[in-house]
Amino acid sequence: MLENKKEFKLISKKNPRSLLPNTLTIFGVCLGLSSIKFALDTNYTMSVIAIVFAAILDTLDGRVARLIKATSKVGKELDSLTDVISFGVAPSFVMYFWTLNEVGKIGWMLVLIYTVCCALRLARFNLTVVEETETWKINFFEGIPSPAAAGLILLPLILNLSDLVQFENTAIISSIVILMVSILMVSKIPTYSLKRILIPRHLTIFLLLGIGIYLSLLIFYIF
Repeated sequence: MLENKKEFKLISKKNPRSLLPNTLTIFGVCLGLSSIKFALDTNYTMSVIAIVFAAILDTLDGRVARLIKATSKVGKELDSLTDVISFGVAPSFVMYFWTLNEVGKIGWMLVLIYTVCCALRLARFNLTVVEETETWKINFFEGIPSPAAAGLILLPLILNLSDLVQFENTAIISSIVILMVSILMVSKIPTYSLKRILIPRHLTIFLLLGIGIYLSLLIFYIF
C-alpha cells in the first residue's frame, strides 16, 4: 500500500512569494542565536538589541505574508519554532550568563522552566480555534505572548545597562521575574495583541530596509 507523503517545501512552487516572509522568520532565528553568542562575549547590549530586532521581525513576517498573500502552513510552523528559540531559549540563556548562574542549579532550573513554558504556550496557541461567538479573542492572546515575555525577563538587564536602576541583588530579582513571567505565559489571562496594530503600507518598505541594514551590520560585526 502506498503511503501519502507530503514533501516539505520552504518555497512553494504555487506561491514563490512565501520566500520573503519565511526569510524574515529565519533571520529571527539567527538573531536569537546571535544574542546568545553576544552574551558569551559579555556584550549584553548587543544581546538585547538582537532580541529586540527578532521581535520586530516576528511582528513583520506575518504582516508581510498577508500583505503579499503568501501565507502558508510551513510559515506558521516555522514562526512557532523561531519563537521558541528567539524568545524562549535565547533570552533565558542571556539572563543565565548575566546573573542567574550566581544562584547555581536554581538558576539553570529557571532557564528550563521558562523555556518549557514558552514551548507549551506556543503549542496551545497553535491549537487554539476562535469560535464565532468569541470574536473578542481575535484581538487577545491567552497568557503573555513569547516576545513580550522575553522583554519582561530581560527588563532587569535592560534597566541595569541603561543605568536607570542598579539592583543590589540582580540574581534574586531576575529569578523572581522569570518565575512569574513563566507562570503568566501558560496562564489564561487575556493579553492584548499588538499584531493587530496596522503599519501603513508605505512605511513597510522603509522598515524592512532598516532591518536589512541592521542585519548586514550585525553579520559584519559577528564575523
